[in-house]
Amino acid sequence: MKNRLIQVVSAVPELRVGDVRFNEEQIIAMIREMTGSGVIVFPELSVTGYTCADLFLSDLLLQESENAVVRIAEATARTGVTAVVGVPVRFRNRLYNCGAILSCGEVKALVPKTYMPNYSEFYECRWFASGRGVIGESVRFGGREVPFGVDILAEDPMTEAVLGVELCEDLWVPDKPSTHAALAGATIIANLSASDELIGKQEYRRELVKQQSGSCYCAYIYSSAGTSESSTDLVFSGHSVIAQNGAVFAETVFPQYPSAVKAVIDLGVILHDRRRQNTFENSCCMTQPSGNETGKNGNISAGSSNVGSASYRRVPVRIQAIGSDEVTPEELTELMNSYEYPVARNPFVPADDSERDARCRRILQIQANGLATRVRATGIRNLVIGISGGLDSTLALLVCAEAKKLVPGIRIITYTMPNEGNTSGRTYRNAVRLMELLADESHEIPIREGVQLHLAQLGHEQEYRGEGDVTYENAQARMRTYILMDAANMKQGLVVGTGDLSELALGWCTYNGDHMSMYAVNSSVPKTLVQFICRTYAGMCGSGELKEVLLDICDTPITPELTPTAGGQIAQKTEEKIGRYDLNDFFLFYTLRYGFEPLKTVAFACRAYPALTETEVREAAVKFFRRFFSQQFKRSCLPDGPKVGSVTLSPRGDWRMPSDASVALWLAELEQ
Repeated sequence: MKNRLIQVVSAVPELRVGDVRFNEEQIIAMIREMTGSGVIVFPELSVTGYTCADLFLSDLLLQESENAVVRIAEATARTGVTAVVGVPVRFRNRLYNCGAILSCGEVKALVPKTYMPNYSEFYECRWFASGRGVIGESVRFGGREVPFGVDILAEDPMTEAVLGVELCEDLWVPDKPSTHAALAGATIIANLSASDELIGKQEYRRELVKQQSGSCYCAYIYSSAGTSESSTDLVFSGHSVIAQNGAVFAETVFPQYPSAVKAVIDLGVILHDRRRQNTFENSCCMTQPSGNETGKNGNISAGSSNVGSASYRRVPVRIQAIGSDEVTPEELTELMNSYEYPVARNPFVPADDSERDARCRRILQIQANGLATRVRATGIRNLVIGISGGLDSTLALLVCAEAKKLVPGIRIITYTMPNEGNTSGRTYRNAVRLMELLADESHEIPIREGVQLHLAQLGHEQEYRGEGDVTYENAQARMRTYILMDAANMKQGLVVGTGDLSELALGWCTYNGDHMSMYAVNSSVPKTLVQFICRTYAGMCGSGELKEVLLDICDTPITPELTPTAGGQIAQKTEEKIGRYDLNDFFLFYTLRYGFEPLKTVAFACRAYPALTETEVREAAVKFFRRFFSQQFKRSCLPDGPKVGSVTLSPRGDWRMPSDASVALWLAELEQ
């Protein structure tokens, strides 16, 4: 299995302004301490110091910094590290503020800064020329010709990591060089920065990095100059931020030096998101540069900073994965454990209490607004819903109650349809109490007689034949839907569906039974989240009676109650049949959201569930994939329902899969 986990580092060394040899020693020491990393990014002009001012005009400083970069590059030899350091570079009697890409013991490329700040405390145009339009060039550096320009990406053919470089102000402008680099294939962006600290600036920088990593679907490594820069008028904070696809992985400000902020990024996730969000790739239209540019003729002038995606050069580097480039699931799990790589056990559910509460409220708001829109569009104000006393129908009823606040003319008409001998006392009592508290009109229709008549007409015994008697079980589910549909006709109403995303993924619903409705409000809410939404509502409803019922429902074992009870107690427990819902939701999330292959999903599950053996996880995954593939036909004809998250199975939206697709490839990998 290909390993795409890469450790990246935002490094801020101790520095002395103008003391190139001291700075060189500090940078080399940090590289040697982090030889297990893939990319290490140092601050802007880290070899000389950003605040050298008119010292940048000194030939001595410039020559010493060039020599130092060559020696720093040598520290990357026989390692899998690519380091990016800041250095002033002379080219055709102009000075450029550059990021030097160092790998395999060599200076691989020099990328100049495009946007030169020359306002307020910044005065870079006094010393440096803009790299805007510098493409296709090379410069004599350290005794050899080195690729030079804004049109350079560094690529590792083994991990397929592609590194782009921009410097400080490049991030703060509308037309960011990193945007064009990402469109041309860069999956990792290094930003060498020297941003002085002001009130509120840290938060703004963090948002810039976070948003750029999200819009470019990349990992973004930001490393800013530290407090050892000159404080004549400014203070630098050593702000380091690492983000991936819109999420901040690590951050520090005003650290002790030397400072190395590390994070493990998943290149596989980045590549998957780019394939999935295909407007990103479609935007890469091989546009050619516009404006005045430089070519081999050396005419450098102002113009667009946009480098056409077809114009980028790629230089070979080594950007190693953590451990080996090829790993087994066991090895990948061990690597994640050793690097303390965070894997959410419940990826649909935020771990933070306040974040989880906010998400639950927002999901309920989306569901209620979706239903309210359907009511307004159809003019049907009567909502018909079956209440079982279980989690899903409870959430659907809460959605109806919230929709009623948006459309006051709504009437909630509930039906509970117990089957004597199968429906437990606990779920029945909760269903009745819930209807009393939330419904405008409630009905109880026992279904035993109707089911028995139906079974008799089919020639089936009237009682449960035992394990595997799906005719007996499904007859009840279809009878309930049959009643609800006819009741909706009679009441001039709309049947609100109750089934959730997890049930749809596993096919744990009766075709044309609870599988069908006129609007399915829970269809993109996973089971692991349904309970939390109900608990959140219990805390916000303002009714002690309703809170008590909701909390008891949340604590009730998940069951369809389609088989006889055990002395009035729940006997049929869903998770005993299809496996743990949290583990199934885990497989669902990482398979659909990030496109993980089965073995990678197994490795991640072993990291998230250390109490389970790999064999147990593999067996659970086999069961999940068998059900997921075989039950697509149920998902191909789903009723409408509101999308609430990034993972959903609507055949009209996020998941389009043939009902006859084979699971063989997925099972073969799991059975290796």
